[in-house]
Amino acid sequence: MKSERMSVGEAVVRFLDNQYVSFDGKENKFVEGVFTIFGHGCVLGIGEALSMGKHSLKVYQGKNEQGMAQVATAYAKQNNRRKILPCVSSIGPGAANMVTAAGTATANNIPLLLFVGDTFATRQPDPVLQQIEQPYSAMVTTNDAFKAVTRYFDRVSRPEMLMSAMLNAMRVLLDPAHTGAVAIAMPQDVQGEVYDFPTDFLKKRVHRITRPTPVREELDDLAQAIKKSKKPLLIVGGGVKYSEAGESVADFCQRRNIPFCETQAGKSAIKSSHPLNVGGLGVTGNSSANTLAKDCDLIIAVGTRFTDFTTASKSLYADKQVVTLNMSSFHASKLDAVKAVGDAKAGILALDELLGDYKSAYTTQIAYAKQAWEKEMDRLTHISVGKDYKPEIDEHMSDVVENFISAHGEAMAQTTAIGVIRRCIPQDAIIVGSAGSLPGDLQRMWTTDEKDSYNMEYGYSCMGYEIAGCLGSKMARPDKEVYAMVGDGSYLMLHSEMVTAIQEGIKINVLLFDNASFGCINNLQMGQGVDSLCTELRFRDGDKPIREGRFMNIDYAMSARGYGFVTYTVRNEKQLEEAIADSLKQTTSTLIDIKVLPKSMTHGYDGWWNVGCTQNPRSEKQKEALSERNQMLDKARKY
Repeated sequence: MKSERMSVGEAVVRFLDNQYVSFDGKENKFVEGVFTIFGHGCVLGIGEALSMGKHSLKVYQGKNEQGMAQVATAYAKQNNRRKILPCVSSIGPGAANMVTAAGTATANNIPLLLFVGDTFATRQPDPVLQQIEQPYSAMVTTNDAFKAVTRYFDRVSRPEMLMSAMLNAMRVLLDPAHTGAVAIAMPQDVQGEVYDFPTDFLKKRVHRITRPTPVREELDDLAQAIKKSKKPLLIVGGGVKYSEAGESVADFCQRRNIPFCETQAGKSAIKSSHPLNVGGLGVTGNSSANTLAKDCDLIIAVGTRFTDFTTASKSLYADKQVVTLNMSSFHASKLDAVKAVGDAKAGILALDELLGDYKSAYTTQIAYAKQAWEKEMDRLTHISVGKDYKPEIDEHMSDVVENFISAHGEAMAQTTAIGVIRRCIPQDAIIVGSAGSLPGDLQRMWTTDEKDSYNMEYGYSCMGYEIAGCLGSKMARPDKEVYAMVGDGSYLMLHSEMVTAIQEGIKINVLLFDNASFGCINNLQMGQGVDSLCTELRFRDGDKPIREGRFMNIDYAMSARGYGFVTYTVRNEKQLEEAIADSLKQTTSTLIDIKVLPKSMTHGYDGWWNVGCTQNPRSEKQKEALSERNQMLDKARKY
């Protein structure tokens, strides 16, 4: 067998540089670049190979290990999981910083490849700098933390192990049913060791992603259930997007007169303007989708994993039969569903052939539900903030409004700002979001006819994904304007990859919604009768509880200008319109600091969320919350 003698680090780089993907007959390079923050444990191993070896990989300098891995996650998502940006870290804290990003990728079924520096395989210099020692085992290192948040974990403690580790990594990364994060722990001494690697291991390798069609028996089961139903409702999940099945699903629903709704991952797989698209479903769903979900007699779930937000904690369609089409048998089997396991596009086309002349019995219900929501949308996007404006919470809000306005001078409603943004940014722009109240507003309110233009990470709801994800999406689609939709809480957690955007000359747009709080969690806290505490950004006033202090007013635009961003601060619709118009003229990255009033986001629409409220209530509000929870649990599906 022919071989080439090289270091383990060089073999990693050579292998990555020769991986390709074929899907529907189209071939593309799977790895075109690498993100890294060099430190001991990677700079003299894989780092040496990236710096000195021959390869075509573009190397990007991250600013925070979690941030660069979130960039890579969004990049893979925007490329429909057919391109990745592997991330390389040092040992110890550098590696541990990526644990959160690994969880983000795995929860969302997005391929993410991590090479994490590890302690010496020989153990000769132990304990090395940044090593954690455990008295019960010398085998344990920081990197064992990845086992809980990855689909595949391996440790290459000898050069010969690299080959099986990398082939297993590719197997998992390219598995449509169970893809997620892969972490390969690389002891820093092993990275520099040499070995005679077979040339077959290093040559060009084309991985085919196929479209398995569900077996006929399972499709027959689905067809029979649909034929018996009069008012089915179809859920468009992320599997529809990654299979590129949107057009096929839309045509299927059109022929059968079946309304469809969207999960966060499924939004933008099909045009928002489609007459049967009733929008977001569940806890963060709108009134049209949730109304039809309550009234339907069958749920057809395509490519969704049924998170608690999609099912409203299993309360929204608790008494309905469910049929599923999913690449993963694990997800397809949830809710005691009648399942068909296979590709969304191949499955929906095969199912369509079995339905004969079936059509649902819907007449005016779909249009009526959509019209009711459109009326509500008009209200949400035209809220005028003034002295008489009363957000939907309780008496505490009078103090919040007065205190916030006194700190900021003027502010606008968050829902109104979203309406302005949708109207003013390009119709084919990509928006990126993740955590806080914005995902709820956007699943309900955001409309787009541009395919794959909605990159919402809501499987892990990871604060800090937004700006890194914006950069990743822009790297994947440099021809589009890309916007991070981020609250001030998430911004403060992680925005360091803004510097990478400036460094690389990549234009991103940050829309920062500053309500001086973790507004979503403050809603949850107060909605359950808990006094506001540490969910608002207030000054400490002596020994008083922090909730009694004045709101802080941070000039985020000033901080972003220091990085090299073109920035704006806006407090009303006219200022926001002007800022967006000017930002579109810029060639460098922009940030618009939008001052929005707390509690001015969307609320409700019959999407209940099961949360762990106290069973020892101290107030009437807590008693009400506990009573509601018990009532809803009685109605909800138990498994």
